[in-house]
Amino acid sequence: MGKTLKRSAAFTALARALAAGARGGPSLGARLAALPRMIRATARGEYDGGLRLALMAGATAYIVSPIDLLPEIPLAIFGLADDAVMVTWLAGSVLAETERFLEWEARRRSVIPGHVVP
Repeated sequence: MGKTLKRSAAFTALARALAAGARGGPSLGARLAALPRMIRATARGEYDGGLRLALMAGATAYIVSPIDLLPEIPLAIFGLADDAVMVTWLAGSVLAETERFLEWEARRRSVIPGHVVP
């Protein structure tokens, strides 16, 4: 699944994830605790989140980087807008991907390891 989240999907996922957490879904703490497990599972090739994790890492690097597509000083509020969009996209992506990962973990636990006997 090399499909990436689009901006509107990230905003929708953010709203849905925050609402789900209030209605008994995974809490924000559970989602953040799942991040290291998700990275390890992806690095081992067990989970298919490689492209999504790379996009999230790129967004994080863009946010913390002093080099900006729209600089804050000459463009004032417009210079902050690109960072705000990236932060919002990143938050929505992290929430959506950790929810997907937690569902994957739950399904994986229900599988009994073994071999198929013909």
